[in-house]
Amino acid sequence: MKLEHVHLLPIVIAAFSTFLLGGLWYSPLLFGKAWLRENKFTAEDANRISKARAFGGSAVFALIMSANLAMFLADEKTTLAWGTAAGTLAGVGWVATAIAVIGLFENKSWTYIGINAGYQIVAFIIMGAILGGWR
Repeated sequence: MKLEHVHLLPIVIAAFSTFLLGGLWYSPLLFGKAWLRENKFTAEDANRISKARAFGGSAVFALIMSANLAMFLADEKTTLAWGTAAGTLAGVGWVATAIAVIGLFENKSWTYIGINAGYQIVAFIIMGAILGGWR
């Protein structure tokens, strides 16, 4: 790891990309209705979630995830292709499998696991592409 290859702006943009993706992923256009159903939430229940806690915490965690991935990609040989591959490997091999393990012990459905794990896989692919391609 070479810290001279870790830059704040791409980390912030990669973290922000998770919000753009999440807005679409959990919208009624994609998986929002199924996510509500799998959580046994009504739209009113979802609206009662503390926005400051949810979005504030998510921003902090997205920055941590992005910075962590940037550290793994901190090499002069890193490219868009390797960043995308690393994001895919992290998303599938670590994050999605962790979500699945937790979901199994919480007796969640495969739909619930798939929606949340799928979001994280795509989020890590996008973050990896941004971090790997920004040279």
